[in-house]
Amino acid sequence: MKRKDGFNLVGTSEPHDTTDETRQSPLLNSNMNIKTGPNTGDVLKNDGSMDDSVRLKKELGLVESVAVIVGIVVGSGIFVSPKGVLLYSGSVGMSLVVWVACGILSMVGALCFAELGTMIPESGGMYTYLHRAFGPVFAFLYMWVTILTRNSAGTAVIAVTFANYFLQLVLPHCDTVPAVPARLIAAALICLLTWLNCVNVRWVAKLQNVFTLTKVVALGAIIVAGAYHLGTGHLDHYRAPMAGTHWSAVAISTAFYQSLFSYTGWDYLNVVAEEIKNPNRNLPLAIILSTTLITVIYTLTNVAYFAVLTPVEILASSAVAMTYGTRMLGVLAFTMPIFVMCSTFGSTHASVFTQTRLIFVGARRSQFPQAFSLVSVKNYTPPPAAILNGVTILIMLLVPDISSLINYTAFSATAMQFACICALFWFRYKYPFWHRPFKVWLVLPVLFFLTQFFLMLIPIVMAPMEVMGAVAVIVTGLPVYYFTIYRRDLARCSSSGLDKVSIFLQKLFLCLPEEKE
Repeated sequence: MKRKDGFNLVGTSEPHDTTDETRQSPLLNSNMNIKTGPNTGDVLKNDGSMDDSVRLKKELGLVESVAVIVGIVVGSGIFVSPKGVLLYSGSVGMSLVVWVACGILSMVGALCFAELGTMIPESGGMYTYLHRAFGPVFAFLYMWVTILTRNSAGTAVIAVTFANYFLQLVLPHCDTVPAVPARLIAAALICLLTWLNCVNVRWVAKLQNVFTLTKVVALGAIIVAGAYHLGTGHLDHYRAPMAGTHWSAVAISTAFYQSLFSYTGWDYLNVVAEEIKNPNRNLPLAIILSTTLITVIYTLTNVAYFAVLTPVEILASSAVAMTYGTRMLGVLAFTMPIFVMCSTFGSTHASVFTQTRLIFVGARRSQFPQAFSLVSVKNYTPPPAAILNGVTILIMLLVPDISSLINYTAFSATAMQFACICALFWFRYKYPFWHRPFKVWLVLPVLFFLTQFFLMLIPIVMAPMEVMGAVAVIVTGLPVYYFTIYRRDLARCSSSGLDKVSIFLQKLFLCLPEEKE
């Protein structure tokens, strides 16, 4: 359908073969006879000319790439998770061992994903790798669990945490933070970040740099204060570091789960691979720098916690960082909630950014309505995908117990990472001739494979009901895939409605289908 002004309005529901990775869609043939002119989204081509094609731009350099990983990983976990790690590990020494080991494990997994990301330089991360290796069904189930439950619920929890600390500052004499105002503030935060992701990617990247720096400075303050405390001779808590250690496999593995929660997110940079400048260099380098930095910061932060607080005090605290700040920072203790707010703001910000791209990539492969693969001709952002992402997170804020959803999908997240490592082995076996700008030593994916396999077995023994819940969430995606994607005849029944949605979004946001390079 073509308007008189030259703006092609294209339907979004054309059935297609989802196994064809290089498919052509009517959306890819749109033209727009409108001069957009130079704007903040334009970038230079290799020949020095201005690139004003309608597609997502490469706006993420090395610093921004590091900020994305650090911004997502360093959320509220390091401020509260030390309690759970200590509870299950049993001792100061074993807690520190778990934190270091989980950091190394995260780095190993991230390096494996660096090989996948440079070999397949497409946005989407695990979704793209599963689609390439095992087909559209596995990829859809990953997206089903990730977008509709796990990531949306996780982002909602972090946003509510931000709101809780904000209200603690505004209402210092209130014993209990009111739930409804907290949810409303979290909703306002999600709306703000969704708007930013619709307007300008550079603003998003620069803002992420600022908040990443803020949270690193906050943890640096904790580390410096702890180092000063140790330097003045307060070594009592390290006299017998391994005393009380729980040596059972179940206890140690549970401690690993508690720590790994704080490291979650190291794979998110792969989701925006197409927006990274020089990805063959910057993707693996950003992964190495960020995971190393996070491991060092997390370990030293826990060293500082244990230098100041006894294990009993840590176990009795609902927020270890707050207890630590009250003890060490004195009149400056009020800054600790501010630091936590900055940390959770940055983590929410990075999650909204990366999850929007996941929806965008899914729509490009027609596993979402292709209206969500439209790109703004002015800002070179995907507004429909960003708004859908924001809406799913807002819906999660209506769930009374959001954390329960995360518990029921934690197993599926581990299973998906395990599947991606299987995909890496499959690619090496099936396509040894593929160009691999970054290739990890085979021992590393084998190590990560074995670790993930073990981490999947433990919940089956310890929490079979949660595992069954996770499997149930995955299985519910099968009928959705069958009726909306696999059955082309049924999909045609809703084609006219989806066409109208696509045309409306193109008019509303001045969007077009992405142009190929």
